[in-house]
Amino acid sequence: MLIPSIDLLGGRIVQLVQGEKLRLAFDDFEYWIEKFSRFPLVQLIDLDAAMRQGENSALVAQVAKRLPVQVGGGIRTIERAREVLDAGALRVIVGSALFSAQGAVEGGFAAEMAKTLGADKLIAGIDARNGRIAVKGWKAQVDLTPDEAIPQLEPYVTGFLYTHVDGEGLMQGFPLEVAARLRKLTQRQLIVAGGVRSRQEVDALDALGADAVVGMAVYTELLAL
Repeated sequence: MLIPSIDLLGGRIVQLVQGEKLRLAFDDFEYWIEKFSRFPLVQLIDLDAAMRQGENSALVAQVAKRLPVQVGGGIRTIERAREVLDAGALRVIVGSALFSAQGAVEGGFAAEMAKTLGADKLIAGIDARNGRIAVKGWKAQVDLTPDEAIPQLEPYVTGFLYTHVDGEGLMQGFPLEVAARLRKLTQRQLIVAGGVRSRQEVDALDALGADAVVGMAVYTELLAL
């Protein structure tokens, strides 16, 4: 399954390269909402909230009323997760809050979220740079690998979003061997992101049992919807 993405920064839809360099920015929300309206799932990320430099809560709520979205970025508390779900999101993506600075999985927090909100509403965001989990808007890393984290989080979530930060925004392709390895670690839904560039690649990931988030390739029209 192809999952289009909407990344919010400073009140605009943007595409960044590896989470840092601004490549594209759009103000025409209506155009993209209409374009993505036929998809069963759209990914919506508040980059300002993820980077701890503000937030786009009003925009998130507006889009969540129009599209079937899973929302991530700055969701660090059960209260914020509930706000996003109440605004219309189907699911929330929780990333940095699941990991301690010492590199441990915050299993107690994950269990509390699952008990309060329902595991079916939770996606664990596993962002990796150079094989280690990246947190705080990809500005920091913890000494933990995706392979170590996924089995520990499996009881508390309905799926995993793995972002290959090394390839994010570069449109150089997602490493299929990574998707195959991660697929063996969990029975939950596996969604991958980072560098996906073609319909053939989406199909190859689908054959492995992984859904694909596509951003830059859609916005540059390299991949036609």
